[in-house]
Amino acid sequence: MLSRAPSSVGRLCLHRKRINISTVLAGQQLGIKEVDDGIWLVSFMHDDLGYFDLEQKTLQPRDNPFGTRLSPMS
Repeated sequence: MLSRAPSSVGRLCLHRKRINISTVLAGQQLGIKEVDDGIWLVSFMHDDLGYFDLEQKTLQPRDNPFGTRLSPMS
């Protein structure tokens, strides 16, 4: 597992690619681990946040951990 901190604009650089994560996590250490060829898991503390691939270059969040118990705000 690698440890990286997103820049002030919320990006990680990996293999000369810029991956958009979130400005909310700027400066925070994230764990990133390759789980398949070019597919990376992003973790913060003990929580897995989501995945990105080096071609798409954006974080795709995991499913809602609370399931259907919480409905989106309208």
